[in-house]
Amino acid sequence: MSRLFCCILLGGWIQGILALAAYPADTAAGIEAAGIRGSLVICGGGKLPEEVAQQFMKLAGGTSARLVIIPTASTGADEAGADHYLSPWRKRKPASVVLLHTRSRARADAEDFTVSLREATGVWFGGGSQARVAEAYLGTGVEKELYALLARGGVVGGTSAGAAIMSRVMISGGTAKADLGTGFNLLPGSVIDQHFTARNRRVRLVGVISARPALVGYGIDEGTALIARGRSLQVLGEGTVSVLLGPAGKGDDESRPLKEQLLRKGQVADLTALRRAALLRAGERFPPASQEPAVISKGALVLGGGGGMPAGIVRRFIELAGGPQSLIAIIPGAMEDPVPQPPGEERMLRRQGARNLVVLHSRRPGEKERKHFAAVLNKAGGVWFCGGRQWRLVDAYGGTGIEKLFHDVLGRGGVVGGSSAGASIQASYMARGNPLGNRDIMAEGYEQGFGFLPGTAVDQHFSQRGRLADMEALVARFPQLLGIGLDESTAIVVRGSVAEVMGLHKAHFYAGDKRTRLGAKSFYNLKRRAALPVR
Repeated sequence: MSRLFCCILLGGWIQGILALAAYPADTAAGIEAAGIRGSLVICGGGKLPEEVAQQFMKLAGGTSARLVIIPTASTGADEAGADHYLSPWRKRKPASVVLLHTRSRARADAEDFTVSLREATGVWFGGGSQARVAEAYLGTGVEKELYALLARGGVVGGTSAGAAIMSRVMISGGTAKADLGTGFNLLPGSVIDQHFTARNRRVRLVGVISARPALVGYGIDEGTALIARGRSLQVLGEGTVSVLLGPAGKGDDESRPLKEQLLRKGQVADLTALRRAALLRAGERFPPASQEPAVISKGALVLGGGGGMPAGIVRRFIELAGGPQSLIAIIPGAMEDPVPQPPGEERMLRRQGARNLVVLHSRRPGEKERKHFAAVLNKAGGVWFCGGRQWRLVDAYGGTGIEKLFHDVLGRGGVVGGSSAGASIQASYMARGNPLGNRDIMAEGYEQGFGFLPGTAVDQHFSQRGRLADMEALVARFPQLLGIGLDESTAIVVRGSVAEVMGLHKAHFYAGDKRTRLGAKSFYNLKRRAALPVR
């Protein structure tokens, strides 16, 4: 091997490492909840299905598309004429289609070379060797322009090698054991394998994610594509996409085994939930085997089961917040946009006498919003979380300084309340967090609530929606948790270690295989996990 070639290879490797270092390790709070910018069309190789090509063209703008085709993965890219690579796309009549190819990293960094990327609406990477693409473009102006293209709403697609290059941790070869390199970071938190079933590559992908459980593995069959838009993942084509999460723990302490989800044409998955699930598996065990007792040292909690809240429950919340003139923050973040103005909970509180109400809402709080939240929450005697979907609250505030401000209200002796989603978010284990629907009581990636009431999992609309068996399954899976099921128009008020039941129906407490069902004016000791004599 010549000294010049070694220097070029080393230079490319160093630039690749520097590019990788620019992307810090993910944390759950650091994941962009909205998912990726732009779109990706990730095809597993073989013959490109017509519906996949059409979807790529649609995402690129149809007849207004300005396409750039990059054949660098192919050994023939140096010799084959441009028509060989461009004619399949020209027949689809885009506004323009150009070829982009070089083996020179210096050329790939030149302004005049990347000008077509700055004007593109879609880029397509052909098959061959993903290492050739990485050697030519990683850490250059080409990579920079790919991110810029996605940021302005464009699409990047690729097949075979053009799929594998899209993940930062890149499988570059190997059979039973993968050889790894560095690719682009177009689909963050992932590792992608292609020709998956046809070439029996499951073992090598499992090996990668078992060693790196913070990554989600995607095994894509030939003739099949994974379409990524925002946080949505959808499958097109004839085969399947295997979505793999690595095992958590080892041996007898394996808290979560290898998980594989098989997606077929038309089926969807949630990118953000998968990334959060992988990070959970790579971190400390959750929920911990040993739980804090379900005790709050200061303040009070009001957890409602959804439906209309009886006036007595609302008035108790206002009283615990310090009375009608006390400042109460209303958090409607669990609601779907557009959030009603005013939210129904504001009208509910005002009808029962509250006079000092402030609605705080932001999906992505910036500095200005954070300061406003702090100014209100630092003075508030109460916080009320509205109903909706609890995962939205996690996306907006989980692991942030605003979540700490919510805890501070409780720590000052104030009250935190909420109904439906606003009750489930208060537990340490959050039930029904799946962004794709509310049927799953355990939704990996969205299991961690705000933890105002430690050692618990809280479900709502309990009897009315037939959710008893779901809670039984949850506490069987995690017996360290105290399960609490709340019927509609029913609430528990928690002070210290005691829960008082209020409202029209029942509260259900699950301590292992023991279930206790209590009505209004009953009390339950959360620490001892037993009902108390009626006072």
